[in-house]
Amino acid sequence: MAGTEGSGGGGRRGPGAGPLLLGVRHHGPGSARAVRAALAAARPKVVLIEGPPEADALIPLAADEDMRPPVALLAHAVDEPGRSAFWPLAEFSPEWVAIRWALEHEVPARFIDLPAIHTLAWGRDEPTEDEPTGGEQPPHRTDAPEPAPDLRVDPLAVLAEAAGYDDPERWWEDVVEHRGVGERDAFAPFTALEEAMGALRETYGVGGHDRDLVREAYMRLQVRAAQREFEDDVAVVCGAWHVPALRQKTSVAADRALLKGLPKVKAELTWVPWTHRRLSRASGYGAGIDSPGWYGHLFGAPDRPVERWMTKVAGLLREEDRIVSPAHVIEAVRLAETLAVMRGRPLAGLGETTDAVRAVMGDGSDVPLSLVHDRLVVGDVLGEVPPGAPAVPLQRDLDRSQRRLRIKPEALERELELDLRKETDVGRSTLLHRLRLLRVEWGEPVASRGSTGTFRETWRLRWEPELAVRVAEAGVWGTTVLAAATAKAEADAVGARHLADVTALAEHCLLAELPDALPVVMKVLADRAALDTDVGHLAQALPALVRSLRYGDVRGTDTGALTEVAAGLAERVFVGLPPACAALDADAAEEMRGHVDAVHGAVALLGDAPGRDIPAAGHGALRSRWRAVLRTLSARDTVPGVIRGRAVRLLLDEGELGADEAARLMGLVLSPGTPPADAAAWVEGFVGGGGGLLLVHDERLLGLVDAWLTGVPAEAFTDVLPLLRRTFSSYEPGVRRTLGELVRRGPGKQAGAGATAGVGIPGFGAESDAGRADAVVPVLRLLLGLDDMAGNATGHVVGNAVGNSGNELVGVAG
Repeated sequence: MAGTEGSGGGGRRGPGAGPLLLGVRHHGPGSARAVRAALAAARPKVVLIEGPPEADALIPLAADEDMRPPVALLAHAVDEPGRSAFWPLAEFSPEWVAIRWALEHEVPARFIDLPAIHTLAWGRDEPTEDEPTGGEQPPHRTDAPEPAPDLRVDPLAVLAEAAGYDDPERWWEDVVEHRGVGERDAFAPFTALEEAMGALRETYGVGGHDRDLVREAYMRLQVRAAQREFEDDVAVVCGAWHVPALRQKTSVAADRALLKGLPKVKAELTWVPWTHRRLSRASGYGAGIDSPGWYGHLFGAPDRPVERWMTKVAGLLREEDRIVSPAHVIEAVRLAETLAVMRGRPLAGLGETTDAVRAVMGDGSDVPLSLVHDRLVVGDVLGEVPPGAPAVPLQRDLDRSQRRLRIKPEALERELELDLRKETDVGRSTLLHRLRLLRVEWGEPVASRGSTGTFRETWRLRWEPELAVRVAEAGVWGTTVLAAATAKAEADAVGARHLADVTALAEHCLLAELPDALPVVMKVLADRAALDTDVGHLAQALPALVRSLRYGDVRGTDTGALTEVAAGLAERVFVGLPPACAALDADAAEEMRGHVDAVHGAVALLGDAPGRDIPAAGHGALRSRWRAVLRTLSARDTVPGVIRGRAVRLLLDEGELGADEAARLMGLVLSPGTPPADAAAWVEGFVGGGGGLLLVHDERLLGLVDAWLTGVPAEAFTDVLPLLRRTFSSYEPGVRRTLGELVRRGPGKQAGAGATAGVGIPGFGAESDAGRADAVVPVLRLLLGLDDMAGNATGHVVGNAVGNSGNELVGVAG
């Protein structure tokens, strides 16, 4: 090998001394720098790298300008895409550095680990082993159970303990990351590491990793073949744990015997984007590291790593509106370096910089540290792969859709607001809904801020590397997102076990704009609805079905068939609900109350859906029928109190029941003859779920509740207390405060059940307070953009309006 002489483990060698074995720690920037220096000094004719040999054809893509680590080699079984494995590589991974060096110097690079066809088949019937963190790059499996950690040996932990360290990461930083790469001897770090690993292998053998024997046998065969082909001028970059085994003298026959009869499956490999977060040990990755962002910084910083790191931290905190000045940066650097000297460390590490940030920039608080750890120490960097990388047809169609809709996958979680009146936003919404049907959870719908209209959607987006596997799995349903989602929806409809699942699927088909799947879903829905006699199932299915009717207006979809099914479903609920509500226990009654609320909202939506197959008179009939059901529920003694109270409340909200009648019914229920638990349940049903304002505005109802509550016997009070606490704890703080003020004034100032309400609302003035209303006029003028000339004239008008219509708000604020 040119430029080398002598002999030894991983050090300088002469002709016939064997391969140059560069044992590394996976994702170690110190190892990466050392590999670069050793390859530059040795200049081998071929570079052998630990990894699946089927990926040799993918190595040239690493030189593509569109390839940006972190990335990973993804292998999946062709017949079972969910059986997959990843080999992640970051910019600071020694394997990536070796690949890049080989490509830049036009030297062949090959992977020599056990082929993926065996790796994927190996764990089919038994758990996959994670490897020790002392330098190995195991495949990151997505389908294997968690291994038993007490049976594994962590080389770094053993070496750190022997050196007197209680933290393996800190030991590694001190002996590798904070030291030079061996300016006088580029091979010295590898020699020392090979000696240490050799001692560990002598003591612990394979360290609980029995499959390493097979992997190492295959690697030895590949190294021998390369030595013959390239005249022994070979460099091997692999986990330091494997170096003693690769140096071991074994026969070819013995190695081949270990490989005989291995199971295998047909596999495909490609490059996929990866993230720093998935490189972390917290993600479950066996060879993961605690601080990929910090390691990336150490590898990329040309000089003064501590100063540059503190500058990054200061920039992040300033973006979050924290007061951080250059003086803070200077003082934090000084403190970190002082801590390193006091602790006997060659350079300030992550521990020292974290302590300095806490003391100087965080004022002793850990709150900013959590942000720094999430965004910088771990990081949300997402890699990129070139368009020419192999991919399943579905993935290529998804890539085209993402570019067309200008919606880029990102590792950082973000919210996306969509206006469904815009064509591009409709396309984005449709794509995200189709992916959800395919179990590719790139986006999650969340409540929109500031709007509850059907023309607005809000999504929380975050791209995870494992979604590439989900796309590969979904590829069995079709070659495009539309075709795959359609086929998946049809299959889900046929295989659905419950009626509510089919109605939810119909809603998803409308959201995802799958017109070809909707007829199949509707046929299954009609058949299931006709056969299902469980009122709870029917009531649970109706809301999703009725919600779907709105999307015909928003997305221009024909929902006439849905309307007919929804109307028939509603009629069956009306007939079966009263008998289904009889003789229920407390839990069943609470569940049925939820169904009553859901059906009430569904009937309102169904009645407000113009232009459907049901005429306007039919809408009115549905509402009339539902109100009759509510009256029946409110009057039957066999119906639990929580449902009877809710029925009265809904009738009162609809204007079908007068306030006097509601007060009369409450008075009957809260009379001394009613058991306290039943009365408390009735109250919970009546005033629960936002009913606090009802008590604020109607002093008779509040007086009834107050009088009943003060008259509950002491022995029964503890039984009803949980119900009442659950009811009143759901109110807004302002409502609870107002109710407390009203009750504090005493029952004498509130009317009884049969009294006539006083003038005004208890707790508020009888007339508007013009002075307090005028106080908000400047703010309103600013919000409305009124100029000074018109402000005085308009101010009194606005002030009077605020005083007349918002007096109660002023009272609450007071």
